[in-house]
Amino acid sequence: MNVLVAGGAGYIGSHAVKQLVAAGNRVVVADNLCRGHAAAVTPGVELAAIDLRSTAELVDVMKSHRIESVMHFAALAYVGESVSVPLDYYENNTAGTLSLLRAMRAAGVFRMVFSSTCATYGEPETVPIVETCPQRPINPYGWSKLFVERILDDYAASEPAFSFAALRYFNVAGAAADGSLGEDHHPETHLIPAAILSTLGRRPPLTVFGQDYPTADGTCVRDYIHVDDLCAAHLRAMAALSDGRRLIYNLGIGRGYSVAEVIAAVERVSGRVVPRTYGPRRAGDPAVLFANSAKIRKELGWSPHYTEIDAIVETAWKWFRDHPHGYAHSPTDAA
Repeated sequence: MNVLVAGGAGYIGSHAVKQLVAAGNRVVVADNLCRGHAAAVTPGVELAAIDLRSTAELVDVMKSHRIESVMHFAALAYVGESVSVPLDYYENNTAGTLSLLRAMRAAGVFRMVFSSTCATYGEPETVPIVETCPQRPINPYGWSKLFVERILDDYAASEPAFSFAALRYFNVAGAAADGSLGEDHHPETHLIPAAILSTLGRRPPLTVFGQDYPTADGTCVRDYIHVDDLCAAHLRAMAALSDGRRLIYNLGIGRGYSVAEVIAAVERVSGRVVPRTYGPRRAGDPAVLFANSAKIRKELGWSPHYTEIDAIVETAWKWFRDHPHGYAHSPTDAA
């Protein structure tokens, strides 16, 4: 299949490109590189350095490469930043997707796998979280993604040929098993890479926010899904699309690990101490968040390969140990 990967130079997108190519698909990447890395794109894959809001350019790329399906990862994804500059998030994430959809329609492309987020749920009343839980985002990032879900649903209702899968991620972690790809964010806000970088002396000590949550050890609990497992779910979702089909799935391993458990795993895998300090809780941080992923397991036969935190951390450690400066050739942010 001919696949356009929007945001294919970013952390998750680059892993998806690698898997798509390995599965025999013909892939083109569209990425404006404001937070992605050209070096992360699989060798031999064409990179079109264009912005999603450049509708006409997207039409040209899709027509010239006879694109049949789109995987859409392109987004700004810092929750705190979204609060500070909400218009940037609505313009890039929401309006950018509208531009992409208009380009797809003009080019006769009617299949999309969309990178959504558990942030659309906000602070859920119950866990594990199922797809039918109310969606009440508490930040512009979550809203920017939820608006896209609504747009996709409305478009599908109006266009019988259009089908989509919206995959709501929990905490994506890890790196390619062969060590070829990994995370390179600036700043790094994800717990596992932040802990590893602190261990390597490449950032200040890790700050643990809150030790008084109603959990076994007082720290927040989250669901960590390995990036390779996440991307494998995208390929299954893409294969399942057909005219008018609308798929909504949570992507997580279905259990949580606390911040303290993650730090302990980094110390076991690395054989080093994670330097850390402790701070107060962050506003809006629920004590426990993890997914119920039974729906995608049942309907698409997907299941995660990585379910133990040490195994997830080990792949991340290998990447950062061997690539201490990431892709690093510039201070450019990673997607």
